[in-house]
Amino acid sequence: MRVTLRLLLGSLLLATAGCNTSVSNESEAARKPDLTPATLQMSDEQVTRRFHQIFYDRRTPWEHNKWLGIETMQNPLDVWITQEIIVETRPDFIIEAGAYAGGSAALWAMILKQVNPEGRVISIDIEDKMGEARKLSIVQERVEYIVGSSTGADVVNRIKEEVGDKKVMVILDSDHRKPHVLSELKIYSEMVPLGGYLIVQDSNINGHPARPGWGEGPMEAIVEFLSTTDEFEADRTRERMLISFNPNGFLKRVK
Repeated sequence: MRVTLRLLLGSLLLATAGCNTSVSNESEAARKPDLTPATLQMSDEQVTRRFHQIFYDRRTPWEHNKWLGIETMQNPLDVWITQEIIVETRPDFIIEAGAYAGGSAALWAMILKQVNPEGRVISIDIEDKMGEARKLSIVQERVEYIVGSSTGADVVNRIKEEVGDKKVMVILDSDHRKPHVLSELKIYSEMVPLGGYLIVQDSNINGHPARPGWGEGPMEAIVEFLSTTDEFEADRTRERMLISFNPNGFLKRVK
C-alpha cells in the first residue's frame, strides 16, 4: 500500500511539475521531480509534503480555478471539505473575508441554498473586483459584497448588526499577515456558535509546508489565538484529503 501510494504520488508530482512551463528563473531540469530509487524510499508523509509544496507553489493547479466562470483561487480538496461543513452545520450566514473576484462567495451560496433556503453569504474585500460575479443570479439572490477592511469598525459593526444572533460560519482569506489574521480571529470568533466553524485559509504558507520564508502568517496567528482560548479547537479530521491549504485552520467552537 505504501509503495503504491508513493508511485501514485510520484506520477502526480511528475504531471504537476510539467503543467506549468512559464515558471520564471527555473530550468526545465529543475522542474522535473527526482524519481530515483532514493525518492521512492520517501515515507508517505514526505511524498505528500513534497507534492503539497509543488501543488501550491506552481499555482497553476489552483490559482485559475473558476466557479461559474468567475475566478475563485481555491484548492478543490478544501472546497469539498468546506461544503461538508456547510451541509453539516447549515449556517444562516457565511462571512467570507477576502472576496477577490467573487467566485468563492457564489460557490458557498450555491451549496448553502441546498441546506438552508434562507442562508446568505457576506463577502468582504478592500478592492471591488466582483463586477462579473454580481451578474450571477445566485449572487443577486444570496450574496452581499462589502468593499472595505474585514477588521474596520464600520464593516464589523455593519456585519454584527446584520447577522444578529443568527448562526454564523466564517472563512478568513484576506490579508495573510499574522497581525491581520489574529485580529480577524478575535473579532469573528465571537460570532461563531457552539459547534460552528471558523476556517482560516492558507495556513500552509511560511513553511507549513508551502512557501517557506514568507513571514509570520495564518498558522502563527492560529497558534497564538488557540493559546488564549479553550473555546476553539483545530479539527484535524477535516484534513483527511492529505493535502489541505488550511492545516490546523478548520477551527471548531467546542465551548
